[in-house]
Amino acid sequence: MSVNITFLGGASTVTGSKYLVRHDGHSLLVDCGMFQGYKQLRLRNWSPLPVAPDQIDAVVLTHAHLDHSGYLPVLAKEGFTKHVYTTPATRDLCRILLPDSGHIQEEDAAFANRHGYSKHAPAIPLYTRQDALDSLPLLKAVVMGKTFSPIPGWRATFSSAGHILGAASVLLEVAGRRILFSGDLGRPDDSIMNPPDPAPSADTVLIESTYGDRVHPKEDVQAELGPALQQLAKRGGVAVVPVFAVGRAQALLHAIAQLKARAVLPKSLPVFLDSPMAVHTTHLFEHHQDGHRLSARETRALMHCATMVNSTDESKALAHRHGPMVILAASGMATGGRVLHHLAQYAGHHRNMIILTGFQAPGTRGATLASGERSVRIHGRDVAVNAQVIQLQSASAHADADQLLAWLRTMPQAPDQVYVVHGDLGPADELRKRIKHGLGWRALVPEHGSTWPT
Repeated sequence: MSVNITFLGGASTVTGSKYLVRHDGHSLLVDCGMFQGYKQLRLRNWSPLPVAPDQIDAVVLTHAHLDHSGYLPVLAKEGFTKHVYTTPATRDLCRILLPDSGHIQEEDAAFANRHGYSKHAPAIPLYTRQDALDSLPLLKAVVMGKTFSPIPGWRATFSSAGHILGAASVLLEVAGRRILFSGDLGRPDDSIMNPPDPAPSADTVLIESTYGDRVHPKEDVQAELGPALQQLAKRGGVAVVPVFAVGRAQALLHAIAQLKARAVLPKSLPVFLDSPMAVHTTHLFEHHQDGHRLSARETRALMHCATMVNSTDESKALAHRHGPMVILAASGMATGGRVLHHLAQYAGHHRNMIILTGFQAPGTRGATLASGERSVRIHGRDVAVNAQVIQLQSASAHADADQLLAWLRTMPQAPDQVYVVHGDLGPADELRKRIKHGLGWRALVPEHGSTWPT
């Protein structure tokens, strides 16, 4: 019996990663991501999978970001009862992210119903906080480098991918085939995360391509962020910084702590981390000290760099403060959460600043802001954008095109086939061409829903 992969997400798009591996009547799902961005992509979250959840034998997660883990509560609610294998840090992060995701969806649905701007009556969340909590007992942690059997006769091994705490590449061995899933690969020069491990030998590779068509600038985050926040402090404005609660928030806090230590920024500049999820994640950096490159002292400095905002009342109180101040709030692409309220409050004034800190998927509010649009739709109304919008080019936690190729070159020998995934069609196809012409390997960009052999 052959081994094949069906691409149920992360194919010709940078979201919703789900790869269904089948062999001899068994099914394993690598990643279980939620679609974000364009409405036509988000609608896929509501469509049933081509395999019944109770027919899936196991799930393996590369990392905790919602575009890789956020569909798990739906899978569990619809009948999946087996193990979800993760690294220990990914397990801990999922315990934070998934309930928070359910809570945000409940809040957004309730807000839509109160204000009547949803086309659905009533608006309902994809899943609730309780749905997410119910899925957490399925998580089973396995340390990096230890081989385990998600299905009898199948072997899997995690290796470090950098990117965020606990992020892993996965080598799956089944029926004599070795299939390597890159997961989201970090940068070898990341300011806080360890570099990815070299790639092991494999017959088939699935490689992410978020930045498959570009190379990151040489300057670091501090070189970009410092001058921007200096301007902000001088004019007394408010900077709203949409951040991914896992990874990006901590990288920005580390950069600000370093800028204050070097007296580039005044120590008195108030900084607020307004995301319970990001606050809890930041504390995990102490519990997983070996999962990143910061020293214990740097970790403490990062944690004391900002006022940690937990309650809704504390978040609302920020609206009554005067600038200068910096508010870091989730989500990183402004798709939901507390950052929307801060954008609605501060985007209209020219003294203020909106700092985008990473990739903005097409169809998100972050992408609208990055494109220079003078208004953005928030909670059913158009909000004027007069604030200065800055997009940092150096804050990405993803490897760029050169770094992706460099990682592939660490493989001991050429694979039979490369599938280019987790990238919009332009970057994915550009990386495909670079693999084909630069490495001489077979590569293709699979379509959503397609099935290919390994």
